[in-house]
Amino acid sequence: MAELKAIAHRVTQCDEENGTVKKAIAQMIQSLLLSLAARSQLQELREKLRSPVVDKGPVLKAKPPAVQKDILGVCSDPLVLAQQLTHIELERVNSIRPEDLMQIISHMDSLDNHRCRGDMTKTFSLEAYDNWFNCLSMLVATEVCRVVKKKHRTRMLEFFIDVARECFNIGNFNSMMAIISGMNLSPVARLKKTWSKVKTAKFDVLEHHMDPSSNFCNYRTALQGATQRSQTANSSREKIVIPVFNLFVKDIYFLHKIHTNHLPNGHINFKKFWEISRQIHEFMTWTQVECPFEKDKKIQSYVLTAPIYSEEALFIASFESEGPENHMEKDSWKALRTTLLNRA
Repeated sequence: MAELKAIAHRVTQCDEENGTVKKAIAQMIQSLLLSLAARSQLQELREKLRSPVVDKGPVLKAKPPAVQKDILGVCSDPLVLAQQLTHIELERVNSIRPEDLMQIISHMDSLDNHRCRGDMTKTFSLEAYDNWFNCLSMLVATEVCRVVKKKHRTRMLEFFIDVARECFNIGNFNSMMAIISGMNLSPVARLKKTWSKVKTAKFDVLEHHMDPSSNFCNYRTALQGATQRSQTANSSREKIVIPVFNLFVKDIYFLHKIHTNHLPNGHINFKKFWEISRQIHEFMTWTQVECPFEKDKKIQSYVLTAPIYSEEALFIASFESEGPENHMEKDSWKALRTTLLNRA
């Protein structure tokens, strides 16, 4: 704020005659201060109202019953589920503001200076969006691992592959990445007998799009295509662009780190801040798109409230479905059973 006021003072020195610019800048700063104060109060209120975090992962004493409700019993159409995930994404990302994203840079600086302020630097909106990605990944893994019959597990994997593909077609890259991440978690990835029955051609295409090599070159090409489609779109369906949020944050991070705040002559590096501003502005444009799909409360309720297994519970379910195949897995399974016996 001190630096902003110093810049404003230097700008207004050139406008002493009529004071038009001075008045406009003063109003802008006052509006900014009021907005920040209001958001700070809202943040404090949310912290007070937030319920304690609990571990939703159940301790498995046995396999879940075959009649247990699962995602396929709620929604069997991959396109419909992809549309509902896009609804959830847009609702959450819409609450993120430019100052939340700038807070990320502030947090980076505090870490570099060994003055980490912990969770205080992470706004509620960013935390909620991070949690959503992780919950979706764990939900996918839970839905697969808790299935008793191999045939049904195979169908579940193929269903989520189709959902991820539909997310890609919509432009919802964040949900797509979360689903792929869930299927790549060790408890799911190790189910070789199940995967052997899956038609993996579609999954291979999805993983190609999310290949991390060359700084996610394939994903960035797809994102650029979706961005161009959005810019020339005539309908809301074609305007949807939801980037992989973690990669977007990393881009802001590297942009901040590789360029200095000041030039060698001491002047502010406006080129750097202009580029950060451009990327944030583009992101904010994407968040303002109105979701064109009809909301299904039943499906969304299941996705947002279905029990999610802990990492330990996922491994237990996975080993019960397909036994350990090597010494490392046997040791892990033995340790898990010992832990369960000690708890009992």
